[in-house]
Amino acid sequence: MKKFILANSIPRWVILLIDQVITSWSFVLAFFVITQFEFSNILRGHFFIYTGLYCTVSLSVFFLMRIHTGVIRYSNTQDIVRIFSAVLATSFIYILLLTMVIIPVYHINTINIFTVLLINFFISSSLLVMLRIGAKSFFQFIKRSTTAEKETVLIFGSDTSSMLIKRALEHSNTSRFVIAGFIDDNQQNINKYIQQKKVYPAKNIEQLRLKLKVDKVVVMSEDLKSEGRKKIIEKCLEIGLKILTVPPTEQWISGKLRVNQIKDLKIEDLLQRDPIVIQSDNISREITGKRVLVTGGAGSIGSEIVRQVLTFDPAMVIICDQAESPLHELQLEVEEAYPDANLKIYISNIQNYNRMYALFEEFSPEIVFHAAAYKHVPMMENNPSEAILTNILGTKTLADLSIAFDVEKFVMISTDKAVNPTNIMGASKRIAEIYIQSLNDVNVQSLNNINYISSRLNDLTHSKTKFVTTRFGNVLGSNGSVIPRFRAQIEKGAPLTVTHPEITRYFMTIPEACQLVLEAGSMGKGGEIFLFDMGEPVKIADLARKMIKLAGLIPDVDIKIVYTGLRPGEKLYEELLNKEEESIPTHHDKIKISKVRTYLYDKVASDIKELLTLVQKENDDYEVVKKMKDIVPEFLSKNSKYEELDYNVSTNNSLLIQQAS
Repeated sequence: MKKFILANSIPRWVILLIDQVITSWSFVLAFFVITQFEFSNILRGHFFIYTGLYCTVSLSVFFLMRIHTGVIRYSNTQDIVRIFSAVLATSFIYILLLTMVIIPVYHINTINIFTVLLINFFISSSLLVMLRIGAKSFFQFIKRSTTAEKETVLIFGSDTSSMLIKRALEHSNTSRFVIAGFIDDNQQNINKYIQQKKVYPAKNIEQLRLKLKVDKVVVMSEDLKSEGRKKIIEKCLEIGLKILTVPPTEQWISGKLRVNQIKDLKIEDLLQRDPIVIQSDNISREITGKRVLVTGGAGSIGSEIVRQVLTFDPAMVIICDQAESPLHELQLEVEEAYPDANLKIYISNIQNYNRMYALFEEFSPEIVFHAAAYKHVPMMENNPSEAILTNILGTKTLADLSIAFDVEKFVMISTDKAVNPTNIMGASKRIAEIYIQSLNDVNVQSLNNINYISSRLNDLTHSKTKFVTTRFGNVLGSNGSVIPRFRAQIEKGAPLTVTHPEITRYFMTIPEACQLVLEAGSMGKGGEIFLFDMGEPVKIADLARKMIKLAGLIPDVDIKIVYTGLRPGEKLYEELLNKEEESIPTHHDKIKISKVRTYLYDKVASDIKELLTLVQKENDDYEVVKKMKDIVPEFLSKNSKYEELDYNVSTNNSLLIQQAS
């Protein structure tokens, strides 16, 4: 029976009938009060004409104003205002009809009708409001009593948005939440009551959890950027309170919060920082109306670059990737979001020169964002040739073609692992950086030894392409990164695997990394390596503990953390600058320029040619890696079988020093 009451609204005609009974009874009572309950005089005083006219007017006004159409259990302040308006409108129309029609026609005896209407206004409007409040309370009581598993929550904040959250939770048919009150760090609101709920001090969250038996705290996602509130959220996690987040009010559906928009707090929410302010005018001038190529366009970084580039109305966006399914999914997403965009999907491996040449020849891109790369350190440590062919040869091919086809700007996405590299992946990206830098202001005729583009270079003397490199650390939630892996392990109830208790990494969200890529690309004049402010490094073990707590579990009790040892080529700490490098500021406080050693193109091209020859002709990874170490002297392997190459070099150098002495 209770479920039936909750599932079905009272018919509208019943509500209209009840409203009319209340207003009619109220008018009769007011009439009796004014006439002092003298029934003989009342009947002789045309009582039925007065009452009949009022009932007719009231029914018409309430029907036309649709007072009966609202669902009573969802009544709010606006509904109360409409009730007062309807009773007031009824009184005015009644007076007009009475004085202009009824009295002149029927010559009835008049009473003090204004006093009757005044008393009636207060009685009827009060009863109508009380009806709705009582019905609303009854439905809420029924809902609470029929909820099998109730969750008591506190709402973080005491502003308008917090009140809207409260209403959304209370009005939802599917909500299991019971609102215990609000918590706030604003002292002005502490101990006050908002919509019958008390505002408690946020610092007392531990006591409140026990006193009010709180299960969860609901917080607006944009409030997580406040350092003060982050500390309180951290305290909630420590004492075992789960956190729920709701999106900013501008993202609410039709201006109303839906319960399905309330999500569990994610680690990405905790690690996010203040939003980055970019110079959109600069980026717009760079991209609007241009043909833009994004390699690795189906990857985490590449796909976000595509999304952001499309907001600047480019003439064409060419998305190149070899991953068929992710590329297809991105195509469907982009075509739905930007139906008028000129989108070209191109499946190819960047190692394939012929396919890349065909791409440039067909679409003539003006700006290239090069995000295609192999990035997983252990895999590249075991497959150095593939790292070289994709990260070095692929980059070189794209860069050379960019010169040949007059690309305006080439922006390469690099990594902090290219700084003092300890693994194959980082070294391959560093060599790609070196080659990209060497191309700036190079005499184009020196490129004519590349037969496959020499015919396009005959009329050039210097490169017109500006080559820019961006270097940053890990991005949150990227494909194959630590956070998705931890999340999957938690869902399985498996231990979280961390390589070392002290291992730390820099983290940045994918959107903000791509924002900075676009900003750096727009400000680059050619030859720069742009560094991004990655904030404070995060211990991976601490990250694992927070993710366990976010799942409502206890670290090392419900889920253990297991240390597996550093993987081949893995560092404990990542760096954004080489020891010999310095950085200089730019107009953007989160972007700096690295002052790195420059290399002559002829020397770099010769070294890369030798390296590629070793890859293609020799089946000896040690010789290949040895050549990489020759090109990048600071490349010292860690936790890798290639460490012996560093040992041999060190030993040979010691012997040479002894012989010289």
